[in-house]
Amino acid sequence: MPKEITKDLSLPALLLDLDAFDQNCQIIAKKANGKTIRIATKSIRSIPVLKRIFQTSPVFKGLMSYSPKEAVFLAEQGFDDILLGYPCWDYQELSHIAKLNASGKQITCMVDSIEQIDHLNKIARKENGFFYLCMDIDMSTTFGSLHFGVRRSPLKTEEDVIQLTQHIKESSTLELIGMMGYEAQIAGVGDKVPSQQLKNQAVKFLKKKSIHEIKLRRESIVQVLEREGFQLEFVNGGGTGSLDTTSQEESVTELTAGSGFYAPLLFDYYRNFRFTPALFFALPVVRKPTSNIYTCLGGGYIASGPYGEDKVPQPVYPPGGKLLSFEGAGEVQTPVYYEKETLEIGDAIIFRAAKAGEICERFNEIICLSKNQVVDRYRTYRGEGKCFL
Repeated sequence: MPKEITKDLSLPALLLDLDAFDQNCQIIAKKANGKTIRIATKSIRSIPVLKRIFQTSPVFKGLMSYSPKEAVFLAEQGFDDILLGYPCWDYQELSHIAKLNASGKQITCMVDSIEQIDHLNKIARKENGFFYLCMDIDMSTTFGSLHFGVRRSPLKTEEDVIQLTQHIKESSTLELIGMMGYEAQIAGVGDKVPSQQLKNQAVKFLKKKSIHEIKLRRESIVQVLEREGFQLEFVNGGGTGSLDTTSQEESVTELTAGSGFYAPLLFDYYRNFRFTPALFFALPVVRKPTSNIYTCLGGGYIASGPYGEDKVPQPVYPPGGKLLSFEGAGEVQTPVYYEKETLEIGDAIIFRAAKAGEICERFNEIICLSKNQVVDRYRTYRGEGKCFL
């Protein structure tokens, strides 16, 4: 990435390589295997970027949002077919959603408990509104005492699902139209993490064992819901990290993808696929404490999840840069060590973040590049004056 790109920019800055991004869109679309792909907004967090994805292929259909306030905002921006990926309790925003649904929008709420269903039913009745529902099924697997997956839904068996469906049937203001099962242990866990060879082998083995069990569980739950009289509009599964396997399941009608569009650092740690890095951030060098250390302004954009070096952003241009082990990426300054590179105060160092959408919370705009030229600027949610989580 030539130095000239950043010399006239106000730094720090968030950069999107549109050529790499569009290529990633095409690769993801090709993995659909006849299904549609719902875009996970938490990994994008920019209205213009979402619109660009939809323009690349008709395979992309619908959004998976992460907050009720965000879902309402997306509806106000003209989007429809919005699935809330997580249960929520916000009375004010749920009331708004119930009214939007009654007026013709389709915002689907996620449920996995009787308490959530009762809560939604009360709101819909009071507001003279309506809720579309999606049932979230636990897709984690257990090997002895080892829980492989994430702690999401308590719905694990056919009996759990039947109990919940009885409460849905009793309400005239609720309609179950979807089922989701997110196999996080496949989609969200790398199996090629540097310096973790033993763990990588274990994860690879557990993934292989889980895939078959996940397929059977999803099929059985879909059959249960059909026997209970529900005609599902969609069965959602997977994420970018499991597109290859989830797309092969006959019971799944749509896939979810998000992080793969930007291809952050964590996506370097998967064996079975590779996307082109598209999202970067540039920090200005503001100090030279020694001849080989260049201190940048800002940079402490640490990704969520369990603590580890894989959650820290990394310098990628000029190549060869390394963070200092005792300082890392800091809130207001980030020193970078180069053995040979010669930089001056005012030059920029380009970084990649560990995860995708989270970095957008730190910038008002995404500066769009094509063929090493600035061609556009896209607002992030933050640039729109929005903060959802």
